[in-house]
Amino acid sequence: MTGNPHLAARMERKGLTQDGLADRLNKRIEVLTDQAGKLTGRHIRNWLTGKTRWPQERQRVVLEEEFGTTAENLGFVPPAARTRAPTEDPVLRRTFTTAAASITAAALLPTTPSNGTARVGMSDADRLQRNFAELVEADNEGNSGIRLETRALAHAQHALELQNIGHAKSRVRARLYYLAAAFTGTALWAAVEAQQPERAQGHLHRAMTLAGLAGSSEMQMRLWGHAALLAFQEQHVHDAIAAAEAGRRTYACRMDPLLRSLANARLAGILSAVGDESEAMRNLENAEKAYERADLLEERPAWISFYDKAELEGLSALVLADLGHYDESEARLHRTLAQLKPEYRRNRLYYSVHLALAQLAQGEAEQAVATAVPLLPTTGEAPPRGRTGQLLQQFDRGLNQVAPGTPLAIEWADRYAEGAKAL
Repeated sequence: MTGNPHLAARMERKGLTQDGLADRLNKRIEVLTDQAGKLTGRHIRNWLTGKTRWPQERQRVVLEEEFGTTAENLGFVPPAARTRAPTEDPVLRRTFTTAAASITAAALLPTTPSNGTARVGMSDADRLQRNFAELVEADNEGNSGIRLETRALAHAQHALELQNIGHAKSRVRARLYYLAAAFTGTALWAAVEAQQPERAQGHLHRAMTLAGLAGSSEMQMRLWGHAALLAFQEQHVHDAIAAAEAGRRTYACRMDPLLRSLANARLAGILSAVGDESEAMRNLENAEKAYERADLLEERPAWISFYDKAELEGLSALVLADLGHYDESEARLHRTLAQLKPEYRRNRLYYSVHLALAQLAQGEAEQAVATAVPLLPTTGEAPPRGRTGQLLQQFDRGLNQVAPGTPLAIEWADRYAEGAKAL
């Protein structure tokens, strides 16, 4: 786990291990001071985990020169009581910059464009597009979290670096901005899924800027959906509704019934959570009608590949559960799980926990436990985190309320404690 995905992404982009980065920085310190640096892999690990949030001045100087950006952009946070300016040593910085400028310039260059020339072309964008599709597939299969967030940020950085290494036509530049927004949006989603709102907010602002530079209404629609979920997680209900409505109003959403269906289903989920049953059901009905009108064979961006009939049934089930219609919710969740693609492991786990909660809400404690127990990790497996981990905690609390002290609850408690130690 890392508390600094920005530094991790930069390291991944350069193929640097913790020890490898320490070695490179030590060499830069020696150029700067005529004395060998003493950084070790442990220092880098402390930076990555967030244990050290603001490195020492000399360390920041070489870090910034190594990666060609500020310490803040590398994910470090200066102490609130101090400003950056008084801690800077301008003589130190000028001396180092003069000595290592050529090294830094070479380190900043990404790999040569795939067409082998100084011109960046659509083939370079196509290569990044394939990488984006692979990341989306990994996310859909349940391999999200900090690793996905880090990889996505590294790819976003590469897309922006390509803007600076050669000539490119305007349509290529727009595509690169789009891909940078797409990768940053995936990092945003990973942070939202992990319930890391501070990181997610930073990714959101950056992704929105890039989507605007790309002129992509479709990417903005995707980002508004993530923004709505993020705002709701932070209990900013009105912001969540406004973000979901902004996504529904985008040009891309108006033009594509499938995007419109997703936007309506997400808005219905937020409205149902705040108890607005009539508006929630109206939007849910609109989502179903739009889905029926959508041409499912039409070519669409990779990020929406998760949205199919199973996902619509699942989102509908969550709306119904929020509104207290647990029997209807259970029926829809059964249909979701029956139709869900086998490789979508994270969504299967997520909707299975919701199924157990719906059964528990109907007083079917034995059936609910039978549904929930297989979802707990076995020996050697990582416990569910983020949203799914919180749902299992919710189920644990609910069972203790419905059937306190019963053999069923005691047996569940033992299994839950064993399988969810790290939740």
